Amino acid sequence: MPLIIDTVPLLSDNYAWILHDTATGNTAVVDPGEADSVHAFLNTQGYRLNDIFLTHHHADHINGASALRQHYGARILGPRDQRLQSLVDENLQEGDLLSLGESHGHVLATPGHTLSHLCYYFSNPSALFCGDTLFSLGCGRLFEGTAEQLFESFLKIIALPPQTWICCGHEYTLANADFAFHVDPTNHALKERITQVRSLRSKGQPTLPSTLEQELATNPFLRAPNAQILKHLRQEKDTF
Repeated sequence: MPLIIDTVPLLSDNYAWILHDTATGNTAVVDPGEADSVHAFLNTQGYRLNDIFLTHHHADHINGASALRQHYGARILGPRDQRLQSLVDENLQEGDLLSLGESHGHVLATPGHTLSHLCYYFSNPSALFCGDTLFSLGCGRLFEGTAEQLFESFLKIIALPPQTWICCGHEYTLANADFAFHVDPTNHALKERITQVRSLRSKGQPTLPSTLEQELATNPFLRAPNAQILKHLRQEKDTF
């Protein structure tokens, strides 16, 4: 039986992601930036938290983890990173297998935003919990890694099934749309996505998850080799 996946809005623009295994009732949360909103959602659904997955060490992704562990007795799993040493119960790395009840996934190492950043992929349904590596219509800022490392991380994501849900850590889609349209103004799929995003945000609804297929058609950071984008960037460079 598949996972049920839900978003929990946090702070100003963060999302935590709730994964609930329907076969066993086991439940996990990805990147709880604060505890109260996550606890309220779990309480409403009648879920008990078993696991806490952290993608990276930034405070807006981890600050609720300790309180949730204390309340539910949940395990905290995350990258091997000195900055998380006192928080994480089990270190994860590239290729590690994940089990949440009868649902299974694996770990992708995706350096770029931070050097130890991880993404978590589950297959039923196909869903990637990608923290701040990839956003809808954009990507995470390079705080520690290099552009080359981030590109290699994107190649791992691109290799996933096109129907994969892209479950990002922030509601940045509308802000990202401006740059995406700036470098790819003739992209009809992008125009349609921006119209959809504006409609969703006007109603206070999340724009996530998107799908990998949707991002491959509209996200300029996954479309960098596209001839139209390269032509536009070269023309822009020549004006300076």
